[in-house]
Amino acid sequence: MGIYTFSMEIKRTMKMHMIRTFLLIFGLTGMFLSCGNADDDVSFDLNGNGDLGLGKPVDDCLDFGPNELILSIQDQYTTLPGKVSVFFRVSDEFGNPVAGLTADQFTIYEQGRNDDCFSTISSSESQSRISPNSQIFQNHTLLVLDLSNSVLSGSLTELKSASASFIDNVMPAVPAESFQMAIYWFDGEDVLHELNPLTSSREELIAAVESIDSDFSNDPSTDLYGAVIKSTDLATDLLRDSEQNNTIGAASIVLFTDGTDQASRYSESQALDKVEKANSNISFFTIGLGAEIDSEVLEEIGKTFSVFAGNKEELEVTFNQLSQKVSERANSFYLFEYCSPKRDGSGENNLAIRVQHGGLQGAVQTSFDASGFTAGCQ
Repeated sequence: MGIYTFSMEIKRTMKMHMIRTFLLIFGLTGMFLSCGNADDDVSFDLNGNGDLGLGKPVDDCLDFGPNELILSIQDQYTTLPGKVSVFFRVSDEFGNPVAGLTADQFTIYEQGRNDDCFSTISSSESQSRISPNSQIFQNHTLLVLDLSNSVLSGSLTELKSASASFIDNVMPAVPAESFQMAIYWFDGEDVLHELNPLTSSREELIAAVESIDSDFSNDPSTDLYGAVIKSTDLATDLLRDSEQNNTIGAASIVLFTDGTDQASRYSESQALDKVEKANSNISFFTIGLGAEIDSEVLEEIGKTFSVFAGNKEELEVTFNQLSQKVSERANSFYLFEYCSPKRDGSGENNLAIRVQHGGLQGAVQTSFDASGFTAGCQ
């Protein structure tokens, strides 16, 4: 073989090697990209371990089929003499929260080390129940109101009525420390003003709304993007405080405006980036009024849910529509408890919880240690 022919052969070999390497890298890249979650809003876990939170898919031996409801485990623990407690959130496969579930809609399955598959545990004998979750869960709502001059002079009466109705719908009739709301307002200043601090009292919040008058501000400008950024920071701090107090926290930001950002103190991209990168435990809702809003921007800010009122007469209906969504999310967290028949010495046991609701089903699997378990659980 001549030097020229040998050189050409080396080039062809190198070229084929480079093509194969490129195809391998391209294939691996495609595989990693295809494994990602295309819809971030489907994931509601508080613990960052996928849609199921601390749980995992149930064993194939149960043959439940695909999950149409997602049970995302947030926390779990055992209490002697034999109680198992699991705190989780329920949503449908599209990420919509599922509220109002009762204990009889859940079925418990346990698997010990001598069991080939899971056995159903009697709901009546195990005294399964949905328990108050106030000891381990804090839900905060931040109502953020645009009180620039256009609102105060044009739709204040309607806004006050709609806000009071919202508070009435979202806050529990019986005050509970685990459900609190604060009210803030903004105009053109580089300040997010506090109208009322966090409280569990409906009356206190409604009184704060009633105190708003036309003299609150004479600023015709609107620092909308600043309000988004500052309220997100406040919600982030609340979640951090909950974590430091060994409780699980969730927050909802509900922002009302009748216009666009006029102050130009912060950019649209800064505000949207703040929302996009926010803790996944923060939900964002927006309410827009009138023809001067930018509905596309408000939908991006209110990535959880957005509503719009064409005129001030529609404002209360619009607030009520949104209040239902806020309440559903807050009430889609459940503390499910039951008395296990497993006893001390049985070691680590697998647990599966299945929920059935409206013709849909979903299940999640976890495990628990029965060390010290005896009779007498109530």
